[in-house]
Amino acid sequence: MNAPRRSGLTVEHADESMSHDAVAGVFDLIGVPHDEIVTVRRVGAAELLTDRLPTEESYRVVRDDDRWTIDAVTLRGVRWAAHDIADRRCPDGVVTPGFNRRGVIEGFYGTPWTHEERLDMIRFVASRRMNTFMYAPKDDPFLRARWREPHEGEAAERLAAAMACAAEHGVDMIVGVSPGLSMRYSSTADLAYLVDKIERLLDAGATTIAVLFDDIPPRLQHPVDVDRFTSLAEAHRTVANAVARHVRARAGTTLICPTEYHGRGDEPYATDLWRGLDPTIEVFWTGRAICSPEITTAEAVTFAHYAHRPPLYWDNYPVNDVAMTDEIHLAAFDRRDASLGDHCNGLLANAMEAAEASKISIATIADYLWDPHGYDSAASWQRAIELVAGGDRRDTTALARFCDAVRASCLSDPDPVELGEVLSHALFDVEYGDADRAVASVRSAAADIRRAAERLRSDDFGNTRLREQICPWVDKYALGADVVDAIATELVAPTDPSALAGLLARFVDDRHRVLGDVVPMTATDLLHRSHP
Repeated sequence: MNAPRRSGLTVEHADESMSHDAVAGVFDLIGVPHDEIVTVRRVGAAELLTDRLPTEESYRVVRDDDRWTIDAVTLRGVRWAAHDIADRRCPDGVVTPGFNRRGVIEGFYGTPWTHEERLDMIRFVASRRMNTFMYAPKDDPFLRARWREPHEGEAAERLAAAMACAAEHGVDMIVGVSPGLSMRYSSTADLAYLVDKIERLLDAGATTIAVLFDDIPPRLQHPVDVDRFTSLAEAHRTVANAVARHVRARAGTTLICPTEYHGRGDEPYATDLWRGLDPTIEVFWTGRAICSPEITTAEAVTFAHYAHRPPLYWDNYPVNDVAMTDEIHLAAFDRRDASLGDHCNGLLANAMEAAEASKISIATIADYLWDPHGYDSAASWQRAIELVAGGDRRDTTALARFCDAVRASCLSDPDPVELGEVLSHALFDVEYGDADRAVASVRSAAADIRRAAERLRSDDFGNTRLREQICPWVDKYALGADVVDAIATELVAPTDPSALAGLLARFVDDRHRVLGDVVPMTATDLLHRSHP
């Protein structure tokens, strides 16, 4: 990293890993002004794991007038401190992230991200003080269907470029290989193919290898494996242990995703797998369910008891593949315990195929992982919407209103809060209160939706990539404005149900999940009341 030398920067006890040039390069990437006077004091290994700096990512920032002092163990700690200086923040005392591994997985079924989207996401991950990016799209043929074949040509160049980008931004790059659809676990030739694959990935810059046995047949397929192993779990344990030996020799880390990757950890396959599994192997787990509505500290403790190691959570939010393609997950991260980070190896969030749209939820996930005890999901969500919208107040307002209309996910009830209250009160007021007020409130809600949809569709909307990715849901959102307006008309003049009924039919026929259940249920209820 060839950064211009900073006259105001001093690095005490510098070494090769934390030289003046390395620190200056980090400051330039993050945007610390050149005129800042900063002293970086590298804390030696002997002082690690003390009350002073308890982890390798811990740091302290002290400001004295126009001078800053950073205490840090590693360059990554300096990186996080540089964010504070760039933002003119001076947190009290030692800062330690709430989770060890914090990051994003490109692990969905669907078209993998473009090269530009992947590099952009790696930079985004780093900017949100996450430290891990995992490359494991299910539809990269060289990772799953054709796993024996190395990445070559443009595919290899792009993967190497992603690894270089991750290294430049202080992000650990994990690559996930999925051999389980066709591998003969007892075959020395297939194991050699897998090891060769992994060696090439490590040579290219991967720091951690994940062997993924998820979403494959739950039994041994090849006759030679049936003869060799007593169970699928034994076969997976044997392969995982062999891989771990090779990766450990290269100073790398091995992760696995079991075939059964959710539950308590005491299921028959899991119990068999843990028996003799190399203790250095980290294990992905999604919680009690594939897409877990909540993840608790008690669940993590229970898993660790059975698996003899803490879980590394593969959180299937905000991903929206397979049965969830009608949803777009833009809500804030929620329902994960504040103390979860003390009982797991980390949490990686599986993103959506829509990379730009994923950033809204990912920004809130990053806030939670950094400071789970101080995490405020509502405040984090608002900041994330402002960040991704790009700064224009009109864009932020429209996007926030739209995000409230697409809450449906494993984490959230589907109905928009404000609109649900408007419709509920309006139905009551028409019968027992002020009918004019009821109609006016519903028409106002329809107008708000219409204005937001128009802004999101406009060429003036700043984030064009986001606009393109959310377009199908915004189209239905705009249709929802017409349905809500027709509800207002039906409230005041319930004579001809055809307009509302026709709009409702179009709304229901569109498979995209927008405005939850409250709009179609209100319209249906109103039609039944007015025209029994």
